[in-house]
Amino acid sequence: MEWLNYHHLLYFWAVAKEGSVTRACERLRLAQPTISGQLKVLEETLGEKLFVKSGRGLVLTEVGQVVFQYAEEIFGIGRELQDVLKGRPRGRPLRLLAGISDMVPKLIAYRILQPALTMPEPVQLVCEEDAAERLLTDLAEHRLDVVLSDVPITAATGVKAFNHLLGTSAVTWYGAPELATRYRKGFPNSLNGAPVLLPSQGSLLRRSLDHWFDVRGIRPVVAGEFKDSALMKAFGQAGAGVFAAPNAIAKEIRAQYRCGVIGLAESVTESYYAISVERRLKHPAVAAICEAARGQLFAHSATHRK
Repeated sequence: MEWLNYHHLLYFWAVAKEGSVTRACERLRLAQPTISGQLKVLEETLGEKLFVKSGRGLVLTEVGQVVFQYAEEIFGIGRELQDVLKGRPRGRPLRLLAGISDMVPKLIAYRILQPALTMPEPVQLVCEEDAAERLLTDLAEHRLDVVLSDVPITAATGVKAFNHLLGTSAVTWYGAPELATRYRKGFPNSLNGAPVLLPSQGSLLRRSLDHWFDVRGIRPVVAGEFKDSALMKAFGQAGAGVFAAPNAIAKEIRAQYRCGVIGLAESVTESYYAISVERRLKHPAVAAICEAARGQLFAHSATHRK
């Protein structure tokens, strides 16, 4: 049986946490040659590079990220063992590893995941944001429990997983108070020539909005295109242009970005999915967020809210 040297793993974990060998040496009170040498031995044992240089620091390779996740859990269990032996019982929190497609608005992601944090059982939430394709690969390799996406997985993806529809939301145009007042009158034709902020090319919402404009013969001025919906809303708050967003977070948009409603983008909707490798959800936190999304977040958001 091959044994893993946990001292080597500890040194690796410290370097990954600190971002450099020098800072790890300060934390562990060890000489730099000791840690550097033991890291090299660990890499030789595993047969993989764990770090690559980036400027003056180190960043994890893909294999290094996997090893780090295991190290986090191993040393977390070790801390719990110490707590128990010292008379401080502490139950392990349920871990929810959630991948969030970079096309899902951050406010939507928060509203979907928030019920997991209010479960009777403590939950440790770990979020990773990336392109849906990469997240689905991690899901297939069981590095994630669920992926939140605005598009369902298809057979063409090559990943065996299942779609769980969370809900559908109508989409509304918003703007800073002055712009909202100006373009509300005569909407939607008022958007002809208006400055608009749009999602980046290729996104499902962008295609839907482009079609919405074409059908109505509206030619706005595209003032900006954004992959990050939160950044788009920040520009909208500053008055750079009007923007479209789901009704499911209308209350948060008006409060956080101090924007007013201009009008409903009729026939444009956004759907959101929880994608898992389970046809029938068994993870308690995943089941909880799905139930809350369907019963609360998206229960009335498919129609216009004033």
